[in-house]
Amino acid sequence: MRLLLDTHIWLWALLDPGRISSAATRAVEDGRNELWLSPISVWECLLLARRGRITLDADPNLWVKDALRSFPLRDATMTRDIALVSRTVDLPHEDPADRFI
Repeated sequence: MRLLLDTHIWLWALLDPGRISSAATRAVEDGRNELWLSPISVWECLLLARRGRITLDADPNLWVKDALRSFPLRDATMTRDIALVSRTVDLPHEDPADRFI
């Protein structure tokens, strides 16, 4: 199965695995699943670090590079078509990052 990780699932898997539900943990750890990450999640991680909402043990850019090397993920492509469709998704909030993800 292909799983596109939400930014917080990706970060919690690396920083605080206890915050992830057991079902999500099993899905992330299941080697049969392909794990994908949007470039928007990298952008959101850097924003969270800059705003002090997450604490990283290294320079945020270096931390992200190390995290991406240590956690096997595929790159989810961000395209103009995705940007256009993002405004048609019905979400209970207006988080722009979640619209793209």
